Amino acid sequence: MQLSNQAMGAIMMALQESLLHQLDIVPILQGFDIEDTKEGLIIKNPPTVRMPLPKEEAVETEPVDTDATV
Repeated sequence: MQLSNQAMGAIMMALQESLLHQLDIVPILQGFDIEDTKEGLIIKNPPTVRMPLPKEEAVETEPVDTDATV
């Protein structure tokens, strides 16, 4: 019995999710629904990796002189 490329990718995604969000990987792995196929084991419910939204950087602008004449 071997892991398919898909299963290996699912394990790597679980590891990334675990590291990125500082979570225990064990519950993610325990939740896998695994099926044996001719290509090897596949994960029927691979994890999705949630990326945190980037913090918007403050944009500094020049003050507008409203008293200036054209």
